[in-house]
Amino acid sequence: MKRLAAALMLAAPFFFSTAHAATEQQNKMATCNKEAVDKKGDERKAFMKECLSNKPKVSDAKKAQQEKMKTCNAEAKDMKGDERKKFMSSCLKKG
Repeated sequence: MKRLAAALMLAAPFFFSTAHAATEQQNKMATCNKEAVDKKGDERKAFMKECLSNKPKVSDAKKAQQEKMKTCNAEAKDMKGDERKKFMSSCLKKG
């Protein structure tokens, strides 16, 4: 009985993570199906393939932050330690 309890405890995280991943895929499928309502045949197949394989879209704000980080990193390439931290903080707050 103790072995069964131990096996269940070890397997529980796997089952929960698998269920979570399935739910995400199901949500993605539902979203793609809603967007493909007006498509039929090969056009629908191609759309669904593309839609389901796409990674989540990055928001404009996040893109801007990524660009700012890239620019600040390039400007701070020769800096180290506290000097770099201070510069990066200041640089990222600008804008």
